[in-house]
Amino acid sequence: MKYCLLGEKLGHSYSKEIHNFLGLEYDLCEVQPDKIGEFLNLDYDGFNVTIPYKKEIIKSLDFVSLEAQEIGAVNTVVRKNGRLFGYNTDLFGMEYALNRANITLCGKNVMILGSGGTSLTARALCNKHGAKSVTVVSRTGEVNYQNCYQYEGVEVIVNTTPVGMFPNEDKTPIEIEKFPKLESVFDCVYNPLRTELVLKAQELGLKNSGGLEMLVAQGLKAREIWTGESFSDGQFEKVYKFLLDGKQNTVLIGMPSSGKTTVAKLLSKKTGKEVFDTDEVIFSLEGKTPSQIIEDEGEAYFRFIESKAVSLVSKLKGVIIATGGGAVLRRENVKKLRKDGKLFYLDRSLDKLTDFDRPLSKNGSISRLFEERSPIYESVCDKKVSNDGEIEKTVEEILKG
Repeated sequence: MKYCLLGEKLGHSYSKEIHNFLGLEYDLCEVQPDKIGEFLNLDYDGFNVTIPYKKEIIKSLDFVSLEAQEIGAVNTVVRKNGRLFGYNTDLFGMEYALNRANITLCGKNVMILGSGGTSLTARALCNKHGAKSVTVVSRTGEVNYQNCYQYEGVEVIVNTTPVGMFPNEDKTPIEIEKFPKLESVFDCVYNPLRTELVLKAQELGLKNSGGLEMLVAQGLKAREIWTGESFSDGQFEKVYKFLLDGKQNTVLIGMPSSGKTTVAKLLSKKTGKEVFDTDEVIFSLEGKTPSQIIEDEGEAYFRFIESKAVSLVSKLKGVIIATGGGAVLRRENVKKLRKDGKLFYLDRSLDKLTDFDRPLSKNGSISRLFEERSPIYESVCDKKVSNDGEIEKTVEEILKG
């Protein structure tokens, strides 16, 4: 039995990894619009459908489920006796993800960004759960990205566009801080794990979720349609953890000499994941150590190079990143590291820190740096871990997540 994902550009997709993990033979099929007919003649037993074909594929199917008809989009197709049957598992996946994030649509003023197939799914879900109002924003629609801010009563925003998706990760479709009553943000994009939109929602203290949970849930539902094998919440958690573990970076932050490099190496030994030390990346870029750069060029130039190194390593997936002590002093560095990373603050007592080969910590200034930076580390980290005791215990605490 063979399955695949049909789409125009699939460099961002994790679907193959999900279905291969579930034991299915699964391909990624990038197909141009004029080649859809040829694709449908291939011997796949079933396939998923993504941008931009969720609406277009309907005209090529022999049967479309009532739910998919009502939504107006198909994302799952199964071949039976030479006939093509279409379904929509995105609705199930989106509903599953919103529930996990405690995002409620009932009685809420909802704004949906985008007008494609996934937008139709979001609209159907709003109708199902009794949203108070639904406003659809599109580039050329009556409500667009210029005039949408007049809808000040918006409480929930759902992004169904690919804006913010890899490799264009620095973009956001809308400025959510302009909506004074906003409570929740859901972004269907799952690569990166946290888009600019989700990071902003977190910064504002809003309920939020990226699209990874939706991706896993809709994929499991598609497998159920193809094979007839139902899935449990336990299986969802297993697949989700597998995917998250392979995509999320472990980022170590903290004071100079707090043990980030040593902890990273032991983490690598236990997990098999590769380590990237920003100080080593800086040396590869400049041919000098951070200390040499600071002494020769000054701290301002060093911070510029450090940000460049952070930008490079933050684009990696499923690795361990050991940062320099000042890497998270710049907000843009924190944002880049958080997109696909979980930040662990290695907290070491002042009396255990050293200033050896650390120009910014010399001349008695290490205590001043400790006082200045500790609150910053605590404010940006996902988890604070003590590194005053045995290093094995520190690593175990990080591995717990």
